[in-house]
Amino acid sequence: MRRVAALLAALVLAGCASHGEGPVPPRTVEAVDLARYQGTWYELARLPMFFQRGCAQSEAHYNLRDDGSLGVLNRCRTLDGNWKEAHGNAVPQVDGRTDKLWVRFDNWFSRLLPGIAKGEYWVLYVDDDYRTAVVGNPDRKYLWLLSRTPVVSERTRERLMEVAEGQGYDTDLLIWRTPDSALNDSAQHP
Repeated sequence: MRRVAALLAALVLAGCASHGEGPVPPRTVEAVDLARYQGTWYELARLPMFFQRGCAQSEAHYNLRDDGSLGVLNRCRTLDGNWKEAHGNAVPQVDGRTDKLWVRFDNWFSRLLPGIAKGEYWVLYVDDDYRTAVVGNPDRKYLWLLSRTPVVSERTRERLMEVAEGQGYDTDLLIWRTPDSALNDSAQHP
C-alpha cells in the first residue's frame, strides 16, 4: 500500500511540476513598421483553418489608421471564382509593440462575444524590404506565408519554409495557393 501511495504521490508531483510548462512560443520580429506593412499581402500558403475552408486564393489588405490600428480586409477566392470578404481591425496586444496584434473581424460572433472573438496575429518574419512575411500564432495552429506578389521564386519559397520550420510549424500540412489557371475563368477579379 505504501508503494502505491508513494507512486501516486510521485505522479502527482510530476504532474504539478510540468503543469503550466508548454512548448516555447515562436519568436516574433523585434518590431513591425506598420506604415510599411500596410498594403496588399497575398497568401502563398497556410495551415488548415475553419474560417478559410474552401479558399483557393486569399489576400489581405491592411491600412494604417490615425489611431495606430490597422484596418483589415481579408478576401478569399473560391475554386468557382467567387470572392468572399471579411472586414476587421488589428491592434497591438501590448501598447508600443507592433509584432503581436489582436485581430477582430466584424461578424456575428465578434458582436456576440467581443472579448473572446479575437485572434492572435504574430509577425514571425518580415524581410528588410517588406516584400515577404511569415505570420503565426503562439500555439502554432495558424500559419501564413505571405508575399506582396501572388507568385514568388523557388528560393523565396524555400526561405519562408525555413523560417516556418525553424519556428516549429508543421509545414507538411500547408495548403498552397491555387494557381489562376486552375480557377474558373467566369468570375474575374474586381
